[in-house]
Amino acid sequence: MYTVYVIYNQQHDKIYIGQTESLAERLVQHKNKLLGDKSYTARFDGGWAVIYTEQVASRVLAIQRERQLKSYRGRQFVREFIPV
Repeated sequence: MYTVYVIYNQQHDKIYIGQTESLAERLVQHKNKLLGDKSYTARFDGGWAVIYTEQVASRVLAIQRERQLKSYRGRQFVREFIPV
């Protein structure tokens, strides 16, 4: 199983949409900036919180869903999960 996830940085009002086979490991990478200094999430200080997850059966489906969520309509859907 793969997880499509959305994390949110409240301090900068930024969202990141990704997919992974191990969400726990990927979150550690984001929080500890292990993905490199130039990665999108490393550019913003403050914490990243998971606001949405979705399980899919394969990596192909995960990539398709990630692309859908990154589209204009997908981002509108994602914004509904941002805490007020």
